[in-house]
Amino acid sequence: MVVPDPALPTRVRIHEVGARDGLQNEKGAVPTDVKAEFIRRLAAAGLSTVEATSFVHPKWVPQLADAEELFPLVRDLPVRLPVLVPNERGLDRALALGVREIAVFASATESFAKANLNRTVDEALALFAPTVTRAIEAGLKVRGYLSMCFGDPWEGAVPVEQVVRVTKALAEMGCDELSLGDTIGVATPGHVTNLLQALNGAGVPTSRLAVHFHDTYGQALSNTLAALRHGVTTVDASAGGLGGCPYAKSATGNLATEDLVWMLDGLGIETGVDLANLTATSAWMADQLGRPSPSRTVRALSHKE
Repeated sequence: MVVPDPALPTRVRIHEVGARDGLQNEKGAVPTDVKAEFIRRLAAAGLSTVEATSFVHPKWVPQLADAEELFPLVRDLPVRLPVLVPNERGLDRALALGVREIAVFASATESFAKANLNRTVDEALALFAPTVTRAIEAGLKVRGYLSMCFGDPWEGAVPVEQVVRVTKALAEMGCDELSLGDTIGVATPGHVTNLLQALNGAGVPTSRLAVHFHDTYGQALSNTLAALRHGVTTVDASAGGLGGCPYAKSATGNLATEDLVWMLDGLGIETGVDLANLTATSAWMADQLGRPSPSRTVRALSHKE
């Protein structure tokens, strides 16, 4: 039953991260042809943005070591295919393959910056600056991910002003879009609204913001709804609820794309995504991985069938 809410956006763009953020957290490497088929099926289900892979050194994320082999298999799909790059070497590899969109990955906390990049927050930003500049000069769109926006497993609650400072730095660097990550899933709706208001007050418009929630405490959908009420129209999600974070052991899976689409469909919010097709894709991927999907919607709809 569709019951629209006039206080919410009429359309939301889902930034699908399952093929990158989801699969990078698998214990073993998924075959390249399976990854390519996963991306093709996600595109066929109506997802307009599918984050394809990462050009991080294979030593750090071995599950995505096949980026050079994978990207040519999917680059002609009629969807946006951003990739994660950590530095200028990663950018060189991406440019050589005709990538048109990249993302960089920063941290709001010193502890996670140290764990993830072995640098301070400011050192990491300095590392990204030439990468972002070169990407923009090459005509690429650039997304800035910001992790640990709400809580950190080492530092606890993260001060809002700390998140605002790093987000502004990424914005001033030239990132077109800024994705606010609840990496360990501790956010609650009031905290989400408070951060979004603080960012607006600091001159970062809602139109440049996306949200990226994990479902550790079952709050991902309620936090998403809070963001939508604030005017956010880009939401990150992972097909089948795949993923976590290899450098934050308390991080569980991302918000499942199917669970998000079920909620948005019920609110009459357009996404362009065919839920049945997407559910079948995630059920297929779960079979490839040899375990059931953690997505509640996938389980419910698959059981019905």
